[in-house]
Amino acid sequence: FAPEAPQALRLSVRCQHIQRLRIPRDTYPRTPLGYQQWRTQLMKFHAETAAGILREVGYEEAMIERVKSLVRKEGLKRDPDCQGLEDVVDLVFLESYLADFVASHPEYDEAKFADILKKTWRKMSPRGHEAALSMIKLPEHLLPVIHRAVLPDGG
Repeated sequence: FAPEAPQALRLSVRCQHIQRLRIPRDTYPRTPLGYQQWRTQLMKFHAETAAGILREVGYEEAMIERVKSLVRKEGLKRDPDCQGLEDVVDLVFLESYLADFVASHPEYDEAKFADILKKTWRKMSPRGHEAALSMIKLPEHLLPVIHRAVLPDGG
């Protein structure tokens, strides 16, 4: 997606979900607020876990602080590296995890999935949008709902 990415971004992509299962989703209420609290705690945890590993292997503090900032997604929509991280995260979700996510939530209707897709799409840059539609393989059986959710004319 971004072969020109600086080292801090490359490290952040690899660190942004490090040991994610250490803080299970069900440790927070199944509400929008609970979800936000869980995501906030995860970002802090991932940043600190990454920092410990990077220190251990000898990275300089400036690089560690930059990786932590990116993993916490400070500067989304303003910082090109932070936006690049978000785009990669969203592309991986769409290509590799969306189908399983849909399958694991039979209680969600199309409107709920469309809302999730719209929120994901809003976080992405125009470059990320283009990659989602041309660079990755979206789940074939979900293409109609994806297109209706994210394309202006419904695809």
